[in-house]
Amino acid sequence: MTAITEVPGQLDPSAELPWWQGAAIYQIYPRSFGDSNGDGIGDLPGITARLDHVARLGVDAIWISPFFKSPMKDFGYDVADYCDVDPIFGTLADFDALVHRAHEFGIKITIDQVFAHTSDEHDWFVESRQSRVNAKADWYVWADPKPDGSPPSNWQSVFGGPAWTWDARRRQYYLHNFLSSQPQINAHNPAVQDALLAAMRFWLDRGVDGFRLDALNFLMHDLDMRDNPPAPDDGRRKTRPFDFQLKLYNQSHPDILNFIKRVRSVCDEYGAIFTVAEVGGDIAETEMKAFTAGQEHLNSAYGFDFLYAEALTPQFVAQAVAKWPDEPGLGWPSWAFENHDAPRAVSRWCAPENREAFARVKAMLFASLRGNIIVYQGEELGLTQVDIPFEQLQDPEAIANWPLTLSRDGARTPMPWQAAEAKAGFTTGDPWLPLGEENMSRAVDRQEAEADSLLDLTAQLLRLRRFNPALRIGDFTVLYADDEVLAVRRTAEQQTIVGVFNLSAAPVPWPDALGLGGLIMACVNQASIGGLPPYAGLWIEE
Repeated sequence: MTAITEVPGQLDPSAELPWWQGAAIYQIYPRSFGDSNGDGIGDLPGITARLDHVARLGVDAIWISPFFKSPMKDFGYDVADYCDVDPIFGTLADFDALVHRAHEFGIKITIDQVFAHTSDEHDWFVESRQSRVNAKADWYVWADPKPDGSPPSNWQSVFGGPAWTWDARRRQYYLHNFLSSQPQINAHNPAVQDALLAAMRFWLDRGVDGFRLDALNFLMHDLDMRDNPPAPDDGRRKTRPFDFQLKLYNQSHPDILNFIKRVRSVCDEYGAIFTVAEVGGDIAETEMKAFTAGQEHLNSAYGFDFLYAEALTPQFVAQAVAKWPDEPGLGWPSWAFENHDAPRAVSRWCAPENREAFARVKAMLFASLRGNIIVYQGEELGLTQVDIPFEQLQDPEAIANWPLTLSRDGARTPMPWQAAEAKAGFTTGDPWLPLGEENMSRAVDRQEAEADSLLDLTAQLLRLRRFNPALRIGDFTVLYADDEVLAVRRTAEQQTIVGVFNLSAAPVPWPDALGLGGLIMACVNQASIGGLPPYAGLWIEE
């Protein structure tokens, strides 16, 4: 089903470029990657033990989702201590061992920094809520009620309901854009900024190579606390009060840019440190470009273009990538088809009977994009979305909005390492989420034994991307896009590679506009110059 032709004479462009430019990054959700102690929850030693898999895959870096001390009400995105490891994941010594081992493999380490909010169990908030005059009284967003006792503004939480909770000790409301147990940081306060930057230095001093800044556009609020206006009817289904507003004042404050400059300054002190902003929302593209403009801001931005798209179509791909042309001063994009918050792509984008073929063309298309590509754990295996029954749900958003919100748990299920093992080699205990029977057959050991597996294909495609400048750093031009076929050209350093993809479940003729020349570097699903079977794709060096 797959053919790869090695193209000799190409050099690894990472030797002359920042390591992160054009990188392939592997996202690890630590609760679900590898469990070393049998408690059913993945941990840092479990990641270290499985780094050989990541190294064989050939990625440049890993991104580890939060492992910090936390009550786990939002599974680590509610941080109780920015500078410590939660005991369920291990210790600081375990983290140091992970960094050391990854660097031995030549793998960089990036970690999440969740700065927009903390847990309500963080020492900062515990002190802040005690009174209006203590040393950290202004470290969170507090506000008096309106004369009628109602919240200071109409802002709504992402997870449902008002974004304000009353606190009797201060006789004030505190802001939370997510769970009520995730109080909003007051990042307008310079002392708070200093503390957040100190946390970054803590991890930089331990050898971290980069950061993903979670929910960065939520970092600062409108100081006048003006009400958000209602959102116009755009035809999309609204399942939460949050969806009924234009989020003009609870997020996206222009002063976020000044904090970003401080982040960049700290990271520049440590050398080639990679910074990527997670940015969602109605004006994501505008904010992503502002957060990454020039040399004073972040290196890259991580958007949601593909994560919730209902279909992968040629026009959609062309439109998404066109937002990030190779122009002076414009930031560098980072792309993901899957992550810990979004449903598995093979379950969203094709019929069950086509998943094997589709996963191959998806992998080739993904490796063709200009920018950084972030592979979510299990994507290289073709894992599908697991249907988690309500009584086994862990995701607070899914529980609160059941059944109208698709559970994030279905994409967070444990990695299947060994097909014949009862717990798929993930744990010896009871896994915190069910593995999903269908995914057991896609286990790592089974695919390692197959010469033409999706795992093998993914590693080969990533190797070609790494060693061919056109694929890693070249410019990106759409040559052809109709309802079924997408053709793109990547060009760099006198090398040109054309990618042609049939994104439909039916065979299609070769577009006359593309011509018939060139050397086939790689093809999937019997693609050839002149013929495109269902979900076929190929790379041609011109």
